[in-house]
Amino acid sequence: MKTILSLLMLAGGLVVLSGCATPESRINKNPEAFARLTPDQQQLIKEGKVAIGFDMMMVKLALGDPDRVRVRTTAQGETEIWSYVTYEGDDGVILYRGYYHRYYYGGIDPLYPYYLGYPTRHEHEHFRVIFRDGRVIQIEKETK
Repeated sequence: MKTILSLLMLAGGLVVLSGCATPESRINKNPEAFARLTPDQQQLIKEGKVAIGFDMMMVKLALGDPDRVRVRTTAQGETEIWSYVTYEGDDGVILYRGYYHRYYYGGIDPLYPYYLGYPTRHEHEHFRVIFRDGRVIQIEKETK
C-alpha cells in the first residue's frame, strides 16, 4: 500500500512541476502583462517563442526564468544575456533542465542537486536571448 501511495504522490508532484514550466501557467500567473500585448505577441508567447523587440517580462512569459544571466560591456554599451541550458550525459541523455531543479545555498550560484553524482554530466546551452535597454536585440538557438 505504501508503494502505491508513494507512486501516486510522485506522479502528482510531477504533474504540478510540469505545469509550472509552461507558457500557459506563466500567463495565468501574470494575466495583466499578457493582456497588454498585441495578438501576434500573445500567440508567440503561447507557443513558447520570443521575437526581436520583446521586453524582459515577455521573454519570461514565453520561456520562464533564465538559467544564467550575464552582462557584457563593449564600446557600444551594455547588453544582458539570458541563457537557457540543459544538463546532459555524454550519451546525449538529458538529465534535467532549468529553474525548478535548482536551489541556492549561501548566496552563491545555483546548485543542481539532481544527478550531481552523474560522472559525465555537462551543461549544454540551447537558447540565448540578448537584451539592450531591456529589449531583445538578438536571439540564438540551436537548430538541431
